[in-house]
Amino acid sequence: MKHLVEQAGLADRFQIESAGTSSFCEGGPRDRRSESTANGRGISLEGRARRFRREDFARFDHVLAMDERNCAHLVALAESAEDRAKVGLLRDFDPNASEASVPDPYVGERGFEDVFDLCEAACRGLLAELIARSAER
Repeated sequence: MKHLVEQAGLADRFQIESAGTSSFCEGGPRDRRSESTANGRGISLEGRARRFRREDFARFDHVLAMDERNCAHLVALAESAEDRAKVGLLRDFDPNASEASVPDPYVGERGFEDVFDLCEAACRGLLAELIARSAER
């Protein structure tokens, strides 16, 4: 998403972060296969793994999960209806999505490549929707 926003010349209008719903990998580096896939597409990944925290709801307008289990976890973490309304699935923004969840990239020979394609399509849809909403204001 950061790469798409930068390509659109809109980096100053967005704050984008990635976080997990468990502390399993907190503080750890990116998976080498994920980084390799991104680098092969000219995208540099930054940062270390971190856990989504309740106070993050105040920092973001949208909190998007990769799958329904993580989405439910985020909804349960929300303390208000306003926070719960921020939670959704990333693939909701892909008009060609055949299912709601992003599959686990650890499965299949091309797992990371395929998951990257799905996420990129959803991020393109999300960016288009955010631009359209901004134009309506």
